[in-house]
Amino acid sequence: MKVGLITAQGCEESEVLTIADILRRAEFTCDLVGVDSDEITGTHHVTMKTDTILNEDFDYDMIVLPGGYGGRDAMLESETLLKVLKDMDDKGRYIAAICAAPEVLDKAGLLEGRKLTCYPGVKERIHHGINTQEAIVVDGHMITGKGPAFAYQFAYKLVDILGGDSLTVKKRMSYFEAFKEE
Repeated sequence: MKVGLITAQGCEESEVLTIADILRRAEFTCDLVGVDSDEITGTHHVTMKTDTILNEDFDYDMIVLPGGYGGRDAMLESETLLKVLKDMDDKGRYIAAICAAPEVLDKAGLLEGRKLTCYPGVKERIHHGINTQEAIVVDGHMITGKGPAFAYQFAYKLVDILGGDSLTVKKRMSYFEAFKEE
């Protein structure tokens, strides 16, 4: 399974890097796909090199949109991305978005009648769909996540959906020890 992780100027680096890291640890191909550049600087000034640039020949089993307000704004302006999202939806391929990125799914016309979650500050900007404000929502082939603090949980859910073994990855990463109350 191949995953295209969209990156855009001003994206939330913690979501990009966490998702890419966990998917790669689970032995999936996960390419960083720049919206319009092969070098992306995130909202917290971390610069990342992409593996490829987005084009209409996007051929992945899953597309993942990280949040970050700047990244969201750049994705909202990308006609190529909106077309790719519609094509992925028409083909029944997996579409995932976290934090502010579900707004891009709304603009692409993909949320009508679907359950979703998003960053609380974005909730009012999304005009379609049923916003549950749960941590992670899976509705058919669409997966949405609430925000940066949920990036690990979101990435592990993507591993499971793709048929991987998230439990093994969690154990190798000491996940269960990290979230114990002190």
